Amino acid sequence: MNLPNTITLCRLVLTAIFVGGTVLECTVGHWIALVAFVIAAISDWFDGYFARKYGMVTPLGKLLDPVADKVLVCSAFVYLSASGGCPVWITVLILAREFLITGLRQIAVEAGQVLAADRLGKWKTGLQLTYCITCLVWFALDALGSANPLFRLLHFLAAPDWWLTPVSLWLALALTLISGWNYMWTNRALLTGKKPELPGGGG
Repeated sequence: MNLPNTITLCRLVLTAIFVGGTVLECTVGHWIALVAFVIAAISDWFDGYFARKYGMVTPLGKLLDPVADKVLVCSAFVYLSASGGCPVWITVLILAREFLITGLRQIAVEAGQVLAADRLGKWKTGLQLTYCITCLVWFALDALGSANPLFRLLHFLAAPDWWLTPVSLWLALALTLISGWNYMWTNRALLTGKKPELPGGGG
């Protein structure tokens, strides 16, 4: 178990802590959820950075990293929908896309392949995390009610009717659908059971 994969596993632990914080339904719970989620989101960058910089990219990491991302993001969207922060139909689309791609990855594993996250998928995850963090900041600071100028500014920026929250949500939804279609189209040979064609027709 190398360092990037260890960080990825820690993200799963942080996801469990995040879920525990949401269950508390109090100011302390909101802050536990926010801190755990932010650290987990930051860890997503670090495991990829260390894996690429030090040549620690492994098949396990390629499989585990996107799964950890999906568990984190899906947990957050389910909570946000239950709390009224996100339309249920958007959460359903996001969950459907993630389950679909997870199924595609399973098919790839059975075919002896590993599907790593592509650039569109990374942007999609980044926007989803941005949206979730703004909502969690709003919940935490709204429950706190602090007069601290910095907290008041962050509370204003994370407000549901401010541009950051809705823009990040709609962009995240758009990239969720586009990247999902891109995965399916690029790897359509896996769905049909055909071998991918080699460049130039394969001779």
